[in-house]
Amino acid sequence: MDEKVIELEVVMELLQKRKFAELRDMLGEANPIDVAQLLGEVPEEKLLLLYRMLPKEDAAEIFSEMEHEEQETLIRAFNDREIREVIEEMYIDDAVDLVEEMPAIVVNKILRHADPETRKEINELLKYPEDSAGSVMTTEYMSLKSDMTVADAFERIRRTADEKEDIYTCYVIDPFRKLQGTVSLKEMFLVPKDTLIGDLMETNIISAGTLEDQENVAKDMAKYNLTTIPIVDQENRLVGIVTVDDAIDV
Repeated sequence: MDEKVIELEVVMELLQKRKFAELRDMLGEANPIDVAQLLGEVPEEKLLLLYRMLPKEDAAEIFSEMEHEEQETLIRAFNDREIREVIEEMYIDDAVDLVEEMPAIVVNKILRHADPETRKEINELLKYPEDSAGSVMTTEYMSLKSDMTVADAFERIRRTADEKEDIYTCYVIDPFRKLQGTVSLKEMFLVPKDTLIGDLMETNIISAGTLEDQENVAKDMAKYNLTTIPIVDQENRLVGIVTVDDAIDV
């Protein structure tokens, strides 16, 4: 389905006429970024009503694209279920960005409704210096083992893909989480399914440290035409990745 252009005047007219079903369909057919921009233009008293009309599968993505002022307005108005749903559906790096920009009272509300694992990951990422690679990375990467076959890898990808921010570049780690290599989804499609990941992976890896300046990381990604870059600690253990959308933001 082609994405439709959405106009503020039309949205406000449909709201005034209480044509909620037509408005819901319009929001569902529009580009999430356009919807996020629209929500930044509507009167504050209509924001929550419009947000609740969004398709559930798009709501968290649209929320992530909104300006911090509108995000804060919504969080203050959300019920407990809505806060949980947003936090559970957001990628960790987006959740960290959200927490960094919110007043303490709003942060407490967010963290109180996050599950223990998400809360722990958010708090870990908040410890990194503001301009470091660690502060913009996501921990939701696809990891594989070198002794897996391609068939094993595909099964893992199918099982966990919806929890990962990127699946097109997979990271091969040892039992101690040390980075051994990378392998792309495309490469795995082109070889027999019984091929070992260890025989297929690329071991000449471009990576960055958690404390490296995020601007340098973004420049390296542009220089080497990377869509993701692994972020490692001082012992070369993989702790996260920076994706191209985060590099563009930097």
